[in-house]
Amino acid sequence: MTQLMIEAALIGGGATIFMDIVALLRHRLFGIPSLDYAMVGRWLGHLPGGTLIHRPIGKSARIRGEAALGWAAHYMIGIAFAAAFLALAGADWLDRTTLAPPLVFGMLTVLFPFAVLQPCLGAGMAARKMPQPNVARRRSLLAHASFGLGLWVAGLGYTHMLQA
Repeated sequence: MTQLMIEAALIGGGATIFMDIVALLRHRLFGIPSLDYAMVGRWLGHLPGGTLIHRPIGKSARIRGEAALGWAAHYMIGIAFAAAFLALAGADWLDRTTLAPPLVFGMLTVLFPFAVLQPCLGAGMAARKMPQPNVARRRSLLAHASFGLGLWVAGLGYTHMLQA
């Protein structure tokens, strides 16, 4: 179990960094904004007070430290997703780090924002309440595909680090 947690932390952290680099490049090259993780922090900060769903989150009261909380949650979720992937893929995936399993898994993780985060932030199921829901859906899918690609890249890096 400890080995899985170490691998999940390194690979999930690496995959999340990769996802963030892709988001930064998309923003700089194409002007495509990514999720404001302060809004995730705001949502989390309101949970202890009993507010699960916001209409929309941008109109809810700010929470002290919401950006830091949101970014920390973003990385913790990436690590948790990596742990789930590594548990599902099995220990031998790192021995033969192939692209398809993490890419498919990454794309499947988009179900979490579609079914949980977006509705709770006031965007509706699968961003249906957004001004351009299909654009929001494509952006989410691309972000999560980049996470899957990041799982593969981080898995390769981890494997090469062990062999060095």
